[in-house]
Amino acid sequence: MTDKTGKQQYCLIDGVFLPEEARQVLMTLIHDKISFHQRNDWSRRERLGDTDPPGTSRIDQLMATREVLKALLVDAEGLGMNLLINCEIDISLVPRQG
Repeated sequence: MTDKTGKQQYCLIDGVFLPEEARQVLMTLIHDKISFHQRNDWSRRERLGDTDPPGTSRIDQLMATREVLKALLVDAEGLGMNLLINCEIDISLVPRQG
């Protein structure tokens, strides 16, 4: 769906999950994002001889988020609760830099 500014929104995750289901969905998503940034950083080091500071910073953020989510999932399991997860992704076209 597109709004007046040209931004498009897509629903990536929407539902109620058992803790183990939520663990699979969320950890897979975070693992894939970490792997993406690690591959980009490795490629940049091979090609240019330096790291990708925004990418390595994002890896740190994702790893911290992963640990917080693991604790949340353990808590939900211990309390016998499910997790309502809603994840929308907003996409806008922007000019290229450089």
